[in-house]
Amino acid sequence: MPSLDLQDRAAGALMGAFIGDALALGPHWYYDLAALRADYGDWISGYTDPRPERYHGGMKAGQASQAGILLALTLESLVSRGGYDESDFCRRLDEDLFPQIDGTPMAGPGGYTSQSIREAWRRRVLDGQPWGRCGGNADTTEAAERIIAIAVRYALHPEALADAVTRNTLLTQTDGTVVAMTVAFAAVLGLLVEGNPMDGKVSGLLMARVKSGLLPFHTVTSGRLQAPRPGEPEAPVAGRFPSPDALLGPSSMALAATDPGIRIEPAWKVSTVYGMPCAVYHQFPAAYYLAARFPDDFESAVLHAVNGGGQNLARAMLTGALAGAQAGLSGIPQRFIDGLENAAGLLEQARRLAAQVAAEA
Repeated sequence: MPSLDLQDRAAGALMGAFIGDALALGPHWYYDLAALRADYGDWISGYTDPRPERYHGGMKAGQASQAGILLALTLESLVSRGGYDESDFCRRLDEDLFPQIDGTPMAGPGGYTSQSIREAWRRRVLDGQPWGRCGGNADTTEAAERIIAIAVRYALHPEALADAVTRNTLLTQTDGTVVAMTVAFAAVLGLLVEGNPMDGKVSGLLMARVKSGLLPFHTVTSGRLQAPRPGEPEAPVAGRFPSPDALLGPSSMALAATDPGIRIEPAWKVSTVYGMPCAVYHQFPAAYYLAARFPDDFESAVLHAVNGGGQNLARAMLTGALAGAQAGLSGIPQRFIDGLENAAGLLEQARRLAAQVAAEA
């Protein structure tokens, strides 16, 4: 693959995530869609100020939530160290983020601190626990939002991707299903950065990597999910997620997005189909669907994610990464970059990480 195209996709995934985060900052967490429309109109098409009495009150259009701040922290660590250095990442949490947090939700950088970060802060700062014992059981996408940068960095190395994403996720979230689904999301994003489409074949590509030992998911089926042959020994379970189901879902969502017999109209209603709440099992399916439905249209994908309400910030951030990887940085409308706070600095870091990826192509 041409390295320039690879760099475009890698930088597009990163900037797409930053843009999705900032676009949803204003209308974040409206579960009453009538209230969302009353405050922001029938269609949100750009960056907006949060209402002073709601989440992120006092912040301005185009700024990052704490999810975007954590993604930037992860990106900076990867760029400076040339890859995932867990000690450097944890040092940055200790020195740059945790001193600004007090353990309450409506405080901290970005105007809100999510559950898994609050729990990790309490164990690390108040209880004095070492990293490795600070993770909690939050079922949310908080780890998935920051590991976008790790997935991009190791897009060409799925085994290293799975290892780094697993270790980074476990720092703050320990639920096995959450970790498996986060690693699966990272693997999908890696495929898109490589240049593969978000379509019905994506799960087959992922399962081929399971069979070759590159992705740590346990499976007993053979070929295209056929029954195992009689007497065939089972693959070892140790060190593997117990099921490959997190890898099989993305193709189902992609097929739903292109099946003429299945229509979600308008597309923002994907939030009511898969669910508005924060848990991974609501967020990932919607992001996969929107990325597959608008493979060449970054703007439509991310804005439908925003306009669906609920936990639209996570939905838009995850969708932005997938859509940005498909459209590339060159396919992201310039107005989204122009309105993003510190766009120049984020672009520089994104391009530097993309160059590291391309150097290994």
